[in-house]
Amino acid sequence: MKNLFTTATLRHFSTCLMSAALLSRTLQSTTLLSTALLSAALLSTPLLASAATDCPLRDAPYSLESPLIDVMLSERASAVVNRHMNNALSKMPAHFASTTPPSFSAILNVSTVASMAGIEASVLPQVAEELAAIEVTEQDRVARCARYDTTPPQLATPSPLPGDGRKPRLLLFEKINGFKDTPSFNAAHALLQDMARQQGWTLVSSDNGAVFNAQQLSQFDAVIWNNVSGDVLTLSQRQAFRDYIEQGGGFVGIHGSGGDPTYFWDWYADELIGARFAGHPADPQYQDARVVIENTHSGIGKGLAAEWTMNEEWYSFKTSPRDKGATVIATLDESSYSPVGHHGIDLRMGDHPIAWQRCLVQGRSFYSALGHRPEIYADPNHQRLLLQGIEWAAGQTADACP
Repeated sequence: MKNLFTTATLRHFSTCLMSAALLSRTLQSTTLLSTALLSAALLSTPLLASAATDCPLRDAPYSLESPLIDVMLSERASAVVNRHMNNALSKMPAHFASTTPPSFSAILNVSTVASMAGIEASVLPQVAEELAAIEVTEQDRVARCARYDTTPPQLATPSPLPGDGRKPRLLLFEKINGFKDTPSFNAAHALLQDMARQQGWTLVSSDNGAVFNAQQLSQFDAVIWNNVSGDVLTLSQRQAFRDYIEQGGGFVGIHGSGGDPTYFWDWYADELIGARFAGHPADPQYQDARVVIENTHSGIGKGLAAEWTMNEEWYSFKTSPRDKGATVIATLDESSYSPVGHHGIDLRMGDHPIAWQRCLVQGRSFYSALGHRPEIYADPNHQRLLLQGIEWAAGQTADACP
């Protein structure tokens, strides 16, 4: 078998993975100045990797579905994969193979890499058997947990408290273990900061997953995930976030926060977002397409243009969020662009939502797939869509969830 990662095949491998959902995100470890009358300061505390005890998949046997980053952290597991898959891991470019987040390896698994690298399916049962036979050691557990945060950041308590009719207090969450793209992340970050100043919101940012605890989450009306990629919360942090949402909190997901090729938390992908990413066009990746607003008279779509055309990376999803009971705000006119992915994959959905809202018990979730190209953060319709989506998620509108 010829080298899978020659110059030509590296390009092929990269674009294949892009079709699976490697999207625009980045990690920025900074603290924003609160934009309400009362500031809220946030200080992150360095992580001690050995302190994590409840990170997801900590004790899971190695398998074809293991996060690639966990496989590459183990010399024994890496050796098995390389032995049977033509040294595929050794030949991957650094930005795919890095075990230091953010890294593509955090949002892939062995099965995905085998498929993208053209490994014959007949090889995989032996790979699976040998991976499963590897003992998960304490050293493996510590390595797996090292990318998660365990010490909550120090927050100056925002005031007033949620739900008292004042301007919303928002947590801007920006931890990324997966794929990153600096321009789009920075554009979203800057817009949200400016929007908060103009609207009088209190906006506090953090890239520390340990902020997801009941006490600190209770200080905020909604949490905004800015192009967050990769698994970023421990099991207890996941539960705190889910409890927060289901007990009346709000969530806003921007673009890449719903675009990983592999998820290791089903509730997040299937319930909070409500649809799993399927791909985006390949050639060209960015296309002009027509955005159609379903209701311009009320709700999040109120006051938006009935339709507009913009140049963007257009997401398709495996299922429609309507199937989960979501209220769709914006759809794509698939006749206005070419929804064809890599190798001619048909990405048409028919009904093609790109922004929607849904209630989860007592909580609120708003997701928009717009946001890859930095330029669209200057688009007035996109800005208004985000503004009104955030206000709804923060419980500031009359049509918030009961």
